Amino acid sequence: MIDLRDKRIVVTGGAGFLGKQLIARLEKAGCRNVFVPLHKEYDLTRGDAIERLFVDHKPEVLIHMAAVVGGIGANRENPGRFFYENAIMGIQLIETARRFGVEKTVVLGTICAYPKFTPVPFHEEALWDGYPEETNAPYGLAKKMMLVQCQSYREQYGMNGIFLLPVNLYGPHDNFDLESSHVIPALIRKCVEAVNAGSKEIVLWGDGSPTREFLYVEDAAEGIYLATALYDKPEPVNLGSGMEISIRDLATTIARMTGFTGQIIWDASKPNGQPRRCLDVTRAEQEFKFRAATPFDIGLRKTIDWYIDSIKPR
Repeated sequence: MIDLRDKRIVVTGGAGFLGKQLIARLEKAGCRNVFVPLHKEYDLTRGDAIERLFVDHKPEVLIHMAAVVGGIGANRENPGRFFYENAIMGIQLIETARRFGVEKTVVLGTICAYPKFTPVPFHEEALWDGYPEETNAPYGLAKKMMLVQCQSYREQYGMNGIFLLPVNLYGPHDNFDLESSHVIPALIRKCVEAVNAGSKEIVLWGDGSPTREFLYVEDAAEGIYLATALYDKPEPVNLGSGMEISIRDLATTIARMTGFTGQIIWDASKPNGQPRRCLDVTRAEQEFKFRAATPFDIGLRKTIDWYIDSIKPR
C-alpha cells in the first residue's frame, strides 16, 4: 500500500472526462500535490516536453490516462494517428518515469486491446489470444504495448508499473460530438435532438446486435484510485461493471429515457465493431476491493439530465 497524500502526483489526461473525476477523488483522499499537464504546456508526444515535465514537477507517482481516442468512426478515419500518438506518449512517459525513479506508475489501457472474438466474460489471460477488432486495432495495440513495457521494465529494472483495462465509460461531461463520441453520448444526443426537432426516426450504425459493458465515470475514478494505492503486480486488471447489454437494447432504453418515441433505423452497411464485450471483474475485487457501485439506469439518468441541461439556452 502507498500513502498518496503527500506524494507528488502527475496525472496525464487529468483535464479530460475521466481525469477530472480522478482529480476530485485524489483531492477527496487528501492528496495535496497533484499536477495536470496541459497540451499547450507539455506536448506528450514530444520527448523534450516529457523531460521538461519531469524536471519541473518531479513526480513520485505517475498516472497516465492521456489518450487520442474516439468511437468507431473516429478510429476508421485516424488509424495512423491513433496508433502513433498513443504509442509514442506511453513509451516515452514510461521510459522517463523509469529514468527519474518514479515510485509508482499507473497506465490505463483499453478494452479495445482484447482479441475480436474473446470469449465472454473477458479474462485478463485472454488478452494475447488473437488480433483486436479491426476498426480499433491500431489504438488497442498501441495501448497494449504499454503493458509489455511495464512488465519488461518491472522484470529488468524493478520498476513499479501497473496496467489497468477500463471498459467503455459514460457519465456527465462526456464527449457528445457525433464525429468522435462513443456510443452512449452519441445515442443520447441523437435521441434528444430528435425529440426537440419532432423527428420521427433516428439512424444508427450497424444492426444493433453487438453487446457492450459500461462503467460510470465516477466508479472508474474510484477503481483507478484504489489500484494506485493498493495494487503492485505485473498482471493487467480489468475495470468494469460486469454487466452486458446489446446496442439494440441500449438504444431502446435511451430512447425511452429521453422521451423519443419514433423509429430506430439500423444502417447495416456501417460496421458493428467487436461482436461482444463483457469483462470478468474478479481480479479487481480480489486485489484492491473494487466493485462498481452505480446502477446502470441511475448512471444513464444522470448523464441524460446533464446533457439536456448543458444544451439549454443560458
